[in-house]
Amino acid sequence: MVVDDGSKDGSYHQACVEGVHLLRHIVNLGQGAALQTGIDYAKKMGCKYVVTFDSDGQHCAEDIEGFIEILRKDEADIVLCSRFLGKAENIPTLKKYFLKIAALVERVMTGISLTDTHNGFRAINVAKFPQFVITQNRMSHASEIIDLIKRLKMRYVERPCTIRYSDYSLSKGQSMMNSLNIVVEYILAKVIK
Repeated sequence: MVVDDGSKDGSYHQACVEGVHLLRHIVNLGQGAALQTGIDYAKKMGCKYVVTFDSDGQHCAEDIEGFIEILRKDEADIVLCSRFLGKAENIPTLKKYFLKIAALVERVMTGISLTDTHNGFRAINVAKFPQFVITQNRMSHASEIIDLIKRLKMRYVERPCTIRYSDYSLSKGQSMMNSLNIVVEYILAKVIK
């Protein structure tokens, strides 16, 4: 399943191939909205598990089966990828330290102890947790997912994975300034609630 979040670069047409369930936002709503669109569709299709996976080429498809196996064995309700337990190939030094600080901030704010809180690769048992709903449309959804783990009392586990940074994936990623904006957006959302 591919969710095209209002792309203008021809991605939609490239994904129009047999066997692909292609969902499209006419306008860009943000990664959180795209994930929720995919989760909603998967639930309607009767899927028990959902794997979220960024499209910038940094995740390894070979890691998916191991994530799903943990859910099949009922060892966790959500499996989160950790580049810091696995490998982060060519990670920029500043990004590495910023992500480690983000994990510390999440731990203080939620009490959930993770090594890698802002990673788009995860597997979720959506059949067991139909109330797993992302409301943050933009990038602060990653922090909201940690809140959902706590609120829904989901059993979680981190699994080592490989993240490959390339010029392409880095050009698609978040700038450090945008990352700070995400933190502010997340904190504001919690205060407004």
